[in-house]
Amino acid sequence: MKKSTQPARKKISGGCSCGRVRYQLLDKPIRVHCCHCTDCQRHTGSAFVLNAIIETSAIKILRGKLRAVPVPRDFGPHEIYRCPKCNVALWSVYGHRSQIRFVRVGTLDEPSALRPDIHIYTETKVPWLKLPKGTPAFRRYYDRKKVWPLKSQQRLERALAAATQSQSG
Repeated sequence: MKKSTQPARKKISGGCSCGRVRYQLLDKPIRVHCCHCTDCQRHTGSAFVLNAIIETSAIKILRGKLRAVPVPRDFGPHEIYRCPKCNVALWSVYGHRSQIRFVRVGTLDEPSALRPDIHIYTETKVPWLKLPKGTPAFRRYYDRKKVWPLKSQQRLERALAAATQSQSG
């Protein structure tokens, strides 16, 4: 399993284009996906999306409120959280797992601070894009237990378990 390529710096800030919404990541992401699926291409209007996977509890909204927009996609439920004024997509929730956010790296003040750990759905990648050597790439999705470092797996499992406990308690 490959160690994260993310910097050790803990707090990273970002926001929308108009400045109404500002947020801060209180921890480094669990993983950073570069997704090349056709849904992400369509939703972003780009060749791919770069998502920082992080616990909802590790995102501090400094200013503003977001609007959740349900979006149809091929692989199940998906909500994109947008600024209600400028409509910039700041993060997503997939599969009703509200305890985990997929933060759009392009909304960070310094998007170059986070590089992809993994490229997914490369079978629909645009042909002119060359992937970097040494970064895992998968034609579709993958088994995270075989790919993610143990610490990343444990963080995800803790976040998912906390939500399950709060729903049953």
